[in-house]
Amino acid sequence: MTKHDELLTVRQVLDELGGVSRRTFYRWREIGKAPEGIRLPNGELRIYRSAFNIWLESLREVA
Repeated sequence: MTKHDELLTVRQVLDELGGVSRRTFYRWREIGKAPEGIRLPNGELRIYRSAFNIWLESLREVA
């Protein structure tokens, strides 16, 4: 995470993943297979761009 790291909404993450459903994403979170996120005071979830990129890279390494 950098000082000016972009915070992505769940919708933005799903769009970048190319059609993964919201339900699937939250299931991944439940089982610890999704990128780390933060919960805002209003209850919404945000994912740091850097955490998302690291998570994607880890998937590529496994594949």
